[in-house]
Amino acid sequence: MSDRTRPNYVKLVEDTPLPRIALCRQSFPSDHIEDPAAAVHDEMAGADCAAKIRPGMSLAITAGSRGIAAFPELVTAIVKEVRARGAEPFVVPSMGSHGGATAEGQTAALEKLGVTEAVIGCPIRSSMETVEIGRLDNGMSVRIDRLAHEADGIVLFNRIKPHTSFRAANESGLAKMLAIGLGKQSGAEACHSRGIDEVPVYVDLMARMKLERCKILFGIGTIENAYDRLARVVVLDSEGMLEAEQPFLQEAMANMPRLPLGPVDAPTAAGDLDVLVVDQIGKEFSGTGMDPNITHRFSSPKMQAHATLRIARLAALELSPRSNGNGNGAARADVVTARLEAAFDREAVYANALTSTVLTQAHMPMVMPDDRSAIQAAVKTCGAEDISNARLLRVPNTLHLEYIYASEAMLPELQARPGIEIVGALEEMRFEDGRLINSWPEAQ
Repeated sequence: MSDRTRPNYVKLVEDTPLPRIALCRQSFPSDHIEDPAAAVHDEMAGADCAAKIRPGMSLAITAGSRGIAAFPELVTAIVKEVRARGAEPFVVPSMGSHGGATAEGQTAALEKLGVTEAVIGCPIRSSMETVEIGRLDNGMSVRIDRLAHEADGIVLFNRIKPHTSFRAANESGLAKMLAIGLGKQSGAEACHSRGIDEVPVYVDLMARMKLERCKILFGIGTIENAYDRLARVVVLDSEGMLEAEQPFLQEAMANMPRLPLGPVDAPTAAGDLDVLVVDQIGKEFSGTGMDPNITHRFSSPKMQAHATLRIARLAALELSPRSNGNGNGAARADVVTARLEAAFDREAVYANALTSTVLTQAHMPMVMPDDRSAIQAAVKTCGAEDISNARLLRVPNTLHLEYIYASEAMLPELQARPGIEIVGALEEMRFEDGRLINSWPEAQ
């Protein structure tokens, strides 16, 4: 970009100094499952509810849009276990309004996550058509995917994890998959229609009605460790499923990674940070692109009131290609790059935001031409007493936090912090054609 064509607002930040950074490594509990298929087999073999599968039954298996560790392997294993018991499985994309709220878009979302008919060995039947199975006391319609409803039985599959916008006994997991994922766009819209803070109320009510009135056989849930690796597989009977899921949510919450800020033994991050740089946002990292359980930038005012981490400025550099254009959550950044904006698909984002009723999630923050100018804009406006010595962290995304870059100002406190080591020398932020090129280890 020549001086003549460079916008004046870029000239306003180009002299902003950027701190030197050093690569650091965090250590978290690392227990994990090496063989996902064997774990599914063992759990199914030990679960009495698996006997509900009868030869000749047609069974719908749910698959959502979230990134799940070993996702294709797990779905394939479930398909094999169902077929070994004589039933005929098919997979139903179960992701509310994601994938642009179209049948083709939802199939494409699964393909981006590695779940295709060729991989899993059974049909994927995608439709946005739903049927009403009842109404709540307030008249709200409770809907479920028509193809799943017409099957002889439904097997729920989802990762169990904390939700990004509310706290409740059941958050993201089997209950939400049942209430929202299988509700498709119309069901998800109904569940969100009274605002994000009321979603857990309707997730509970809708899930319970579907458990009573639909042919739910059982659910298979997974829990991941802090390294985004499969840590546990559980099979839960439809009878008492919601209550049985609750302790696993607490386990999943305890497993989450975190930024190295605040008390070491605190259940959530606490403290202050001048700048957070997030290399990639996307649906495979969080339903909101960046997990607010990590950033403490929530879309819900109720949740934001209890946030204990203050990040003065957040720069997001790129939208993951696997997110299929769904840049939902870019709004939680203060500044993004032009290439993130170019990948932002309004069709996908707006369908998501209109269904969830959280329109702020579809906003676009300040857009700068490249990584350098985006980071400089964040540093220039962070409010630090000395911006040349800003407290800055850089992460690849909000799901993978083993390796992070930390600015020079943060190194003394990190050196004294258990569970973190400084593994790289201090270096300048390096850019090539405006893109940040300080590399991550191969594990990332």
